Amino acid sequence: MATDEDSEHYFVREIEKNDGSVLRLYQCSKGDVGCVVWDAAIVLSKYLETGQFCSVQSGVSMWSSMNVIELGAGTGLVGLVAATLGANVTVTDLEDLQPLLKLNIEKNQHLIRTGSITAKVLKWGGSVEDVLPHPHYILMADCIYYEQSVEPLVETLKLLAGPETCIICCYEQRTVGVNPEIEKRFFKLLLQEFQSEEIPPEKQDPEFNSPDIHILHLRRRVD
Repeated sequence: MATDEDSEHYFVREIEKNDGSVLRLYQCSKGDVGCVVWDAAIVLSKYLETGQFCSVQSGVSMWSSMNVIELGAGTGLVGLVAATLGANVTVTDLEDLQPLLKLNIEKNQHLIRTGSITAKVLKWGGSVEDVLPHPHYILMADCIYYEQSVEPLVETLKLLAGPETCIICCYEQRTVGVNPEIEKRFFKLLLQEFQSEEIPPEKQDPEFNSPDIHILHLRRRVD
């Protein structure tokens, strides 16, 4: 297992939570897009800590006992934050990202006191049997970037989301190359079956937000 001295392969980014605890996220010096912490993941993580989710009633967090799945988890930051807030989380990504996910779970396990977190392989467009039943929340940060992944991702969301599931999608709007067309195609497909609500900046973390990064709540359409 990697140690702090494995600087040749990993470098660490520290993310401070609102309660003062610090997550240490290992990132790969070399690798694909899932190997580093992206800005949208930080914005979404801090959003999970805002008052609408984390007001405490009777000493129990609103995330307590919620079943959560993160898609395209990468380093696992978003899922780890949800787990530290009390949720039971399954972070998912491809096989080659599992070692990094499991490393970050191990390094931050001491911050998870009432929730839980497990890493599993999930290929978009494939079977979701291993991560059912339908979760309360599906979290996804910056998952809209490959043209070939648009249809499989939408298909996975359709299979995973039950009638009560809320998908929280956070993405950075990019205006170069094919990115605008990829986003347009993704939402055209997705909004055939889901309705969308954009979260305004005043409901996001006051420090960790950006005009280029959008947070959406998506739920199945009710006929």
